[in-house]
Amino acid sequence: MIIKSFTFNPFSTNCYVVESGEDIVVVDPSSQADSEHGLLIDYIESRGGVLQRILLTHAHIDHVFGCKRLSEHFGVGIEVHAAERMLLQRAETQAAMFGVELEPPPEPVSLLEPDTVISFGDRTWEVLHTPGHSPGSVSFVDRAEGVVFAGDVLFAGSIGRTDLWQGSLPTLMRSIFDVLVPLGDAFRVLPGHGPSTTIGRERLSNPHLVGHAPL
Repeated sequence: MIIKSFTFNPFSTNCYVVESGEDIVVVDPSSQADSEHGLLIDYIESRGGVLQRILLTHAHIDHVFGCKRLSEHFGVGIEVHAAERMLLQRAETQAAMFGVELEPPPEPVSLLEPDTVISFGDRTWEVLHTPGHSPGSVSFVDRAEGVVFAGDVLFAGSIGRTDLWQGSLPTLMRSIFDVLVPLGDAFRVLPGHGPSTTIGRERLSNPHLVGHAPL
């Protein structure tokens, strides 16, 4: 499995392009500017594979800026948890609140249910529901590779904010302690913002986790 990360838009949001054989998936197409769209599309095309899926960890604007452009260019629909549809449908309103421009994302072609299995190439990912930052936040887990794409649930040294629509700190902490931490200390966390980390590193040093338990 080959993972290429990009950091796009004014919110410095990570976008991941993941390859397995000739299959490619994109997690959180965060490209906003034309130059960013071009960089992302050019990279995907340069790999010689086929984009199979566009997956969203959640539907806050900084994670969906590139949905329309990427979907139209490759003819591939977006996939998101059902609880995120309202955020997706109100993406333009979200953007206006932050004073940024956004091309409205298309309707999802598939709704990601917890425990859904995503297969591409020789990879098998699990979809785990990890709400708290948003109601339908999900994490994509590759157990064989020991990697979790965690969106805005857990960061290196921090956790996702919970002051946005339907955010909840108690719910977020349960997602971290009940869903992510049990993956094991060696699991690599690829977050929606900032550098990668591991479950063990965060469990031992993250000030939001050390000495705390689910509320």
